[in-house]
Amino acid sequence: MEDYSPKDDGKTAGIVSYFTIIGWLIAYVALYQNNKTALAGYQLRQTLLFHLVSMVVYYAVGAMLGAMLFTGGFSLWATLYWVVKVGLFILWIIGLIGAVNGEKKPIPLIGEKAQSVFSGI
Repeated sequence: MEDYSPKDDGKTAGIVSYFTIIGWLIAYVALYQNNKTALAGYQLRQTLLFHLVSMVVYYAVGAMLGAMLFTGGFSLWATLYWVVKVGLFILWIIGLIGAVNGEKKPIPLIGEKAQSVFSGI
């Protein structure tokens, strides 16, 4: 009897890794550890750096926004925070589309760097 289960080329791990750092952990532990593919590894490296950069940027801009509550200039930082969030969302969409299409397409600004920084994944 033939096995008709679909071969996972790493696309599933790539897609799951885009949904929060928890999704990344699930993709790495549950989907990548036993089925290491080039596509999954590429997407995991990229999304790990994306999640880390996103957290640092959100917290840094958020802290500055909080400080501006007391010193003035709140609207400038609130606008900057909104622009940063929209920019990161656009980068996330670009990466997710690449993962859904099964492409090794780098996220602008960070994709290539992620491949060298996390080359052990």
